[in-house]
Amino acid sequence: MIAIVRLGSPRHPGEGLRLGTVRRPPRGVPKADFAKRDFYDVWFPNLSPTEPLLKQALQAQRESPENEARAWRAFERRFRAEMNHPDASRLLDLLAALSHQTSFSLGCYCADESRCHRSILRKLLAERGAALR
Repeated sequence: MIAIVRLGSPRHPGEGLRLGTVRRPPRGVPKADFAKRDFYDVWFPNLSPTEPLLKQALQAQRESPENEARAWRAFERRFRAEMNHPDASRLLDLLAALSHQTSFSLGCYCADESRCHRSILRKLLAERGAALR
């Protein structure tokens, strides 16, 4: 099964390998401490938004509530388009298939999953039949 988590949060029993689907490693944390401090075991930026899209998402968070909601929908459309590229799509297919054989987790640093790309990854994996926790 796949658990969708906030990186840096305490691990849950049976969570398995934690993949960091983030553009950048955690600031100020030595590489040797990433796993010890519950960030991730493997950095997996292939499933994170591109740099320009990430900047757009961060800017959207500063908008008024109605503009923020519109900006979030635009972000989701663009991120889904990025994840439809063949390499990303094949990775999502692989993870969905693996979820029926082993437990692992995917995560990002964002505090609010509903406004984080990991919520979209959750949907994309569910659409592929992944076993999600």
